[in-house]
Amino acid sequence: MKVSTALCSAALGVGLGTLLLPGAALADTTVSPATTPVGGTVVLTATTCNPKSGDAIFRVTGPNRDQNVRSTTAAAGGGLSAELFTAGFTLGTYTVAATCGDGSSAGSATFTVTPIGAAPAGSGGGNRDNGALAAGGTLLGGAAVGAVILFRRRRPVSAVA
Repeated sequence: MKVSTALCSAALGVGLGTLLLPGAALADTTVSPATTPVGGTVVLTATTCNPKSGDAIFRVTGPNRDQNVRSTTAAAGGGLSAELFTAGFTLGTYTVAATCGDGSSAGSATFTVTPIGAAPAGSGGGNRDNGALAAGGTLLGGAAVGAVILFRRRRPVSAVA
């Protein structure tokens, strides 16, 4: 009975893991660099678009934009790519959604436009990964509490007095 319970738990875990994969991990559209100053250039790439199926259309939307960028340029790693010059863009985050020439969606990605002289291109403005820090702190705190509980349970009753 224990083996079947373990197999069911494993299957459930794999199923939930598949459903909960972050969208970024599945994205077929990339923007490089992810952060650029006003007037910088970003490269938009739709990796699943077949150049033989026609042009890729990148729809760029954000604080002051709703424009399409057409690409017929084959990307080095596969797919289609285009360069986008960010002169005249308002500071903020922009979303790029790509559509392949055959009409299929190639996913979406985001990039951020920063002031000139702010964060170097691609650095993300010095944002720290607070999620990893919080997870590490939680694990460390849980281990400490577990050690205290374990230590108290193993101590003889006469030693407490």
